[in-house]
Amino acid sequence: MDKTQLPDLIEKKYEEKNSNPGVLEEAETRRAVLAIIDMLDRGELRVATPPNSAENTTNEWRVNTWVKKAILMYFPMMGMQTSHAGDIEYWDKIPTKKNYAAQKVRVVPPAVARYGSFLEPGAIMMPSYVNIGAYVGGGTMVDTWATVGSCAQIGQHVHLSGGVGIGGVLEPPQGLPVIIEDHAFLGSRCVVVEGVQVSTGAVLGSGVILTASTKIIDVSQSETKTYKSFVPKNSVVIPGSYAKKFPGGEFQVPCALIIGQRKESTDLKTSLNNALRDFEVSV
Repeated sequence: MDKTQLPDLIEKKYEEKNSNPGVLEEAETRRAVLAIIDMLDRGELRVATPPNSAENTTNEWRVNTWVKKAILMYFPMMGMQTSHAGDIEYWDKIPTKKNYAAQKVRVVPPAVARYGSFLEPGAIMMPSYVNIGAYVGGGTMVDTWATVGSCAQIGQHVHLSGGVGIGGVLEPPQGLPVIIEDHAFLGSRCVVVEGVQVSTGAVLGSGVILTASTKIIDVSQSETKTYKSFVPKNSVVIPGSYAKKFPGGEFQVPCALIIGQRKESTDLKTSLNNALRDFEVSV
């Protein structure tokens, strides 16, 4: 199948399925969807394309809506089946990834990555979970009980500490997935959902929760600046709160506070240690 025809074909079949569910049984549709999932699994295709790349010359991430639509079509196409990991039994529509040794990816039991996700060589999965459509860069550690939701894009040399929750954004198809860029560090039990972007080198202290509506307030200067859905490059972030008035009174509402910047002039490991020491960020 000509890969250049896939976007238009998927867009057409996705619209048709609402009035004609039988379109998912058509051989042409199945071949196209299965080819896309296979390309995702091999890292030949991504749900979102990084900025300033060969496929995306803009300075912003670009969502490949048609790829997300293919994933949404893949689920109803697949039948339930039994699979095993030793004595552990699963009953699901989508198989798990295989052949990690050939892919040069370290996977510690009982970690699971779903078929249709991709892990670059050098990625490490402690007992954790990576969902379909997700992309995990080389040198990245997905630590114990961390989860990488569907379509999330995780850069290279990122550390997702124990219990980090990266949300999935499969719907709406045009929605930007959660993006964690290169060299970011997320402390224990951080939660990042709803298409929030954490830029290169940012450090999130333990327990930071970022949703699309969370205020991310830079308090490192004399005048504050507020962001939503975006953590700037090299920011050091901790949990915080601000006062908000409600009909029932004034209460503290959770937010995130940018308390400083990770220095680019130093080695990344040293820079991280400095950020944790200088700003007393727990991880």
